[in-house]
Amino acid sequence: MSEPVLFRWLLSAWFLVAAIIFVVLLWLPAPYGRHARVGWGPTVSARTGWLAMEAPASLLFLFWFATGTNAVTAASLVFLVMWQGHYVHRAFIYPFFLAGGRQMPVTVAAMGILFNSVNAYLNGRYLFAFSRGYDAAWLGDPRFVAGLGVFVVGYIINRHADRTLRSARLSSGLQYCRIDEGIFRYVCCPNYLGEILIWSGWALATWSLAGLSFAVWTIANLVPRARSHARWCREHFEDFPPERKALVPGFW
Repeated sequence: MSEPVLFRWLLSAWFLVAAIIFVVLLWLPAPYGRHARVGWGPTVSARTGWLAMEAPASLLFLFWFATGTNAVTAASLVFLVMWQGHYVHRAFIYPFFLAGGRQMPVTVAAMGILFNSVNAYLNGRYLFAFSRGYDAAWLGDPRFVAGLGVFVVGYIINRHADRTLRSARLSSGLQYCRIDEGIFRYVCCPNYLGEILIWSGWALATWSLAGLSFAVWTIANLVPRARSHARWCREHFEDFPPERKALVPGFW
């Protein structure tokens, strides 16, 4: 089987697996963070787990860029910067701001490594080898412009939420449920909202099934987790604002 045929089969299967994961996570939240629980085998520090999970996304995408057969263009360089702008932070900066003592099951870290490796392959290999290439004119295409705009908005929301949450934890130990500033006044998990926007913008900017698969996976993973977070907050805090939504202000 040639690599392009394998790529198409893998991409199709990736959408199917995302749908299955979505259903599973609606009923069984991934066992890390506030939803950590026993029975998932040995654990590592959350810092080590996050670093191990996220590093492949950055490093493998860079590898596919470096070994790609398509010509390097301004558009391909912009895609590289967009991707690395998220994952360099997520892999090599964010883990070192996590609270010490938190643990993550090795199985969760392993699943994260698998996901990020496959995802980096699908997106990197498509953009830099299997696509027809993106010339400089693509940077003026309405699909790219709109996608970049959504990506940037999501990036700002995600970083703002991470900083607000980290500051609240350091100063008073507050968790998502008790933060009453910025976008946290409207949704329980603005960091997840930001990440969904980031990869939805990516899908639009790349106008590719590979990019769409990433957006679908992000939604399949984070929508159920936001739902679980909001339910946990309502169960543990009687004064949790009833108007505060899980993920989308004023809606859900």
